Amino acid sequence: MSHRSHKIALDPSSIQERWFYSQCGYARFTFNNALSDFKAGLETNDFRSEVDLNNRWNARKKSYGDWVRKQDQRAGLYAIKGLANGISRWKDKISGFPKFKKRGHRKPSYTTDEQSVKVDGKRIRLPKIGWIKMFQELRFEGEIIRVTISKMAQRWFVSITVDTGTPHTPRDTRGLPVIGVDVGINSLATLDTGKHYENPRPLKRYERKLAREHRKLSRKKFLSNNWYKQKERVAKLHYKIACIRHDAHHQATTEIVNMASAIGIETLKVTNLLKNRKLAKALSDSALGGFLSKLKSKAKVLGIPVREAPQFFASSKTCSSCGYVKDELSLSERVFHCDWCNTKIDRDQNAAINLKKLAVGYTES
Repeated sequence: MSHRSHKIALDPSSIQERWFYSQCGYARFTFNNALSDFKAGLETNDFRSEVDLNNRWNARKKSYGDWVRKQDQRAGLYAIKGLANGISRWKDKISGFPKFKKRGHRKPSYTTDEQSVKVDGKRIRLPKIGWIKMFQELRFEGEIIRVTISKMAQRWFVSITVDTGTPHTPRDTRGLPVIGVDVGINSLATLDTGKHYENPRPLKRYERKLAREHRKLSRKKFLSNNWYKQKERVAKLHYKIACIRHDAHHQATTEIVNMASAIGIETLKVTNLLKNRKLAKALSDSALGGFLSKLKSKAKVLGIPVREAPQFFASSKTCSSCGYVKDELSLSERVFHCDWCNTKIDRDQNAAINLKKLAVGYTES
C-alpha cells in the first residue's frame, strides 16, 4: 500500500476562494453535461464509455466561450472520471443511477492531478492560481498523483495523495494478543478484556442547539444575506459534531490496532439496522459502520488480519464459557446470564469474547 493521503486545511485569500468556487462549478457543469450526453445515448442504445464522453465533451466545450478556456481542464476530466465510476457501479448494481448535481451543494469539490502541483512547506502551488497557504506540512514524501480541493463548513481543504514508492511493511505483532471488538450505542466499542470506549454521541449533545439554529434559518428570507450567514452557523455546528465523532473513532481504532495481533469484529448491515425507527437516530449518531471501516483500513496498513463474523453469528446470545445459545435476548438485558452454566457477564464483553474466539480459530487455521 504505497499510496497515502493527507487532508490539510487551507488558508486562501478572497481571490483564491472565488477561484475554488469557479473550479467546483466547472466540475459540476462538466459532470451534468456529460450525464445528459450519456442519457441521450441510452435512448438510442448507444452506451458511451468514459473515453467517448470525454472526447465528445472536448469537442462540445469550445462552444461555451472564454469561461471554459480559463478553467483548470483537469477539473472537468476528473468530473467525467467520477461519472464513469458512478455508471460502472450502476451497471454492476452496486448503487443507483447517477443524478445531476445541484448548484450550492453542501460539499463542493474538484480534483486535479500532479501536473503543475508543488508542495513547499506549508504552501501548495495549484494550476492557474499559484501558491496557497496551508495550516500543516505534508507528512508524506513521494510523487504527488492526485489533489482534491473541497469545502466543508466555510473552510477549504486539500487532500493530497502521494505515491511513497515503498509499500508499508507489516508490523511485528509477536507477543500481542488477539482482540475481539463488539460495537454498540452505549459504548462505542467493548474489548474482550472488558475495556470500554465511550461513545461521545455528539448529535445528542448538540441536538437542542442544532434545532434552535435550524429554526432561526427557517425564519430568514430565503437566499438573503442573513439566510447565508445563518446557513454558515448551521454548517459549522454540523462540522463540529462530525469532528467530535471522528476524533473518538480515530483515538479508539488507533489504540486497538496498536495492541492487537489479530482482530475479530461483527458484520453490520447498517441499512437494515436503521429500519428500526427507535434506534435509527442513535445508530446514525454513533456511525458504527464508519468506526469499523476505520478499524479495518488501519489494520490493513499494519498487516493485522481482521476476521469478520458471519452476518447471523449470534455473538450476543452465545455463552462465552460453555457455548450455550439463548433463544431470546432483549436489548434491555445488559448482563448476560447463562441458563446452562450460570455464568454472569457483561453483555458486550461476552460478545467480544465470542468474536475473539472466532478470530483465534481463523488465525490458527
